[in-house]
Parts: sequence; C-alpha cells; structure tokens
Amino acid sequence: MASKVSCLYLLTVVCWASALWYLSVTRPTSSYTGSKPFSHLTVARKNLTFGNIRTRPINPHSFEFLINEPNKCEKNIPFLVILISTTHKEFDARQAIRETWGDENNFKGIKIATLFLLGKNADPVLNQMVEQESQIFHDIIVEDFIDSYHNLTLKTLMGMRWVATFCSKAKYVMKTDSDIFVNMDNLIYKLLKPSTKPRRRYFTGYVINGGPIRDVRSKWYMPRDLYPDSNYPPFCSGTGYIFSADVAELIYKTSLHTRLLHLEDVYVGLCLRKLGIHPFQNSGFNHWKMAYSLCRYRRVITVHQISPEEMHRIWNDMSSKKHLRC
Repeated sequence: MASKVSCLYLLTVVCWASALWYLSVTRPTSSYTGSKPFSHLTVARKNLTFGNIRTRPINPHSFEFLINEPNKCEKNIPFLVILISTTHKEFDARQAIRETWGDENNFKGIKIATLFLLGKNADPVLNQMVEQESQIFHDIIVEDFIDSYHNLTLKTLMGMRWVATFCSKAKYVMKTDSDIFVNMDNLIYKLLKPSTKPRRRYFTGYVINGGPIRDVRSKWYMPRDLYPDSNYPPFCSGTGYIFSADVAELIYKTSLHTRLLHLEDVYVGLCLRKLGIHPFQNSGFNHWKMAYSLCRYRRVITVHQISPEEMHRIWNDMSSKKHLRC
C-alpha cells in the first residue's frame, strides 16, 4: 500500500508540473465554454434541509458536491476540523500543509480533520488534476460553483455546510487560507484546551472594525447598492478564525436568508450579527507577514503570506527546537 501511494504521489507531482506548464504556455485563462468538466466524477449528493426554515431562501446554496469526503468523521469524531481555502494550482501549498502543521497525526489522542476547499475550475485539466490528488489524499471537497476570488464566500459556506452535514459532532472548526502558517501547539493547548469543556456559540480571531471601501480600484471595493451602510459589523479576518462546531450550522442556516456578499469575512460577520454572536479578539491571530524568529512565532497562532518553502523551514525549526527556551 505504501509503495502504491508513493507511486501515485510521484505520478501526481509529475502530472501537476506537466499540466501547469502546458496551461501557462498553450491555454487561455478564459477557456470555460459551459461544458461539464466533472461529468466523469462520482458525485456525492446529499440534500441539506433544516426543518425550522419556514421562509423561502434568498441565497439558496444549491450547489452539489463534485468531490466529497462524507465519511471523514464517521470512525472518530474530530476535536478540530481545519477548513483551508485554496485554488487548483496551489498543489505545493497543500502538500506543504499536509507535511507540516496540517498533518492530521501531529497530536496523539487528539483527532484533527484537515480539508481543502475548492470550487470547479474553468479548465477541465486542472479539475482532473485535483480529482487525482483527492484520490490519493482524501482531504479535498469541491462544489460546482466556479472557483474565483468573488466566490470565496461560497467556499466558506461550503465548508460550513460540510461540517453541519457530515461532522456536526466535532468540537471546533478553523477556517484559514493556504498561505497561512498555524502554530498548532498554541492553537490546541493554549486556546482550545482539549481537557476543558467545549464552548458553544464561540467565535474568535483577529477582529476588524471597519467600513466599506468605495474606491472601485480596491481589491475590497464594496458597491453602495450592495451594502449601503457606512460600517461593517465586527468580523474576523478571513486569514484565520476559530469557532465552535455548532456555529457552522448556525451560520449556514443564516446565510440562506442573508444577501450574498463577495467579501467572505465581512459576510460571516453579517451572519454573526444576525445570530447575536460577538467575535472575540485574540492577538495571536496575525493577518500580515511577519519575519521569522523562533521566539516570535512561538507567541502567535497564525502568520500570513507564508510560501510552501517557508512553511517547511519554519515547521522544521520549531519542531526541532521545542526544548529551547526564549
């Protein structure tokens, strides 16, 4: 089995390299023609219904799972589910996370489930590569919306839906991105504390209090007709936040009746306000780049803009020097 996995992994790496070279040289980025690139996949379909919803949804998340891991929580209920927003071409980032802080076997006696979130790509070649990757690692979920920056909110809602449907008995959930380094020791033992009673209606991260940017040149531009208010509710930076698993279903149910916004973290904040859940500020969550030093990284939970190469270096250094004091 080990040799089979090794061969499949090697084949995946070679195919990824070949496919990405081919795409960058010969294929346009706007090649989507409305075909069904996932028609050959086995689609795991499960309708999600909540009996207490009595009004017609204005934002029905009616996407089907194209790739799913519905049995990931069946044998052992996870203490923590990690949902990582990623894109099709970020294979190196996903692999770096699998081999470092996202390894599900890092903590004996503490079950962790790691999942990468994607939509479908406009190019069927990339979809096929992700399908093959999924068959090797079984840690990818995909729904049939187009994977794009403006659909990041749909990715997060997909993750919330997945937890509510297939892993509702988990204790905590983390949502983060593929360029984030997570200090798992601090996250598990200092913040979540497995030996204590799990929290309910809990949400924490780097809390932002701000308002919409009306400059059309900004990446975070928000049209007035989409969001007329001058202030956003408090929200946690989408680079990394933690919540109790019961909140996943609450946010998903609320989203069905909340007008969709493309700024994912802001949208989650809107849902939290409707739910009466106030996010807690935690200084350990950093949403910026921070130069590496052993002592500095020991004090934080997340760091932004970390490359796959840096991910390995930081993880190896911190793991090998646990005995050193700062």
